[in-house]
Amino acid sequence: MTNEPIISAFITNLGKYNEGELVGKWHDFPTTKEEIIQTFEEIGIDGVTYEEFFITDYDISISGVYDCLSEYASIDEINYLATKIAELDEGQLEIFQSAVGLDNYYSSLKYLINLTDNLDCFDYLEGVTDDYDLGYYWINESGCYDTDSMGHLYNYFDYERFGRDISLEESGIYTDKGYIRNNGDSFNEEYDGVNIPEEYKVFAIPKKNKVKSLKRL
Repeated sequence: MTNEPIISAFITNLGKYNEGELVGKWHDFPTTKEEIIQTFEEIGIDGVTYEEFFITDYDISISGVYDCLSEYASIDEINYLATKIAELDEGQLEIFQSAVGLDNYYSSLKYLINLTDNLDCFDYLEGVTDDYDLGYYWINESGCYDTDSMGHLYNYFDYERFGRDISLEESGIYTDKGYIRNNGDSFNEEYDGVNIPEEYKVFAIPKKNKVKSLKRL
């Protein structure tokens, strides 16, 4: 688990933007309701004069996640994802980042949130970064093959070609740190894309004090 911000979003006052003025602030996620209220207050979102906002830009180091974050994404959903990612340990985070690249056609926050709970659906080989490495792993390290029975033919084995055939068959991908493939286990969707658990909800608009007019006696 990390204390560093997982996602930073530049939250912008839509009303001010339509008036020709860019008023916004970078906000880090995971966050709290109090911190969201403070950001809204600083950019003029008061629930009365200015009620709407949008997100102009994001900063996130995990490749593939940026493309799933839209300018009108839900504050609560962003916080849900950022919190789930923050709860991953170093090894789980590596699998998550690799799995995003493997299944990047699922371009939604719903999928990414559910992905954090389904990392066991993927096999990850750390340090295997190309076809040669993959072929070498399967022949020499996986325990699936008896290299002694190959005799002198073992010296002529083409690891690269064998690894390429395996990666194509499995539809796996290489990252800078390893190889990942979907192992076929069932992917369970705890989050339905609508009902966000209460503990992740942080969205709140500042309450503006209204001054009541006095009736003239």
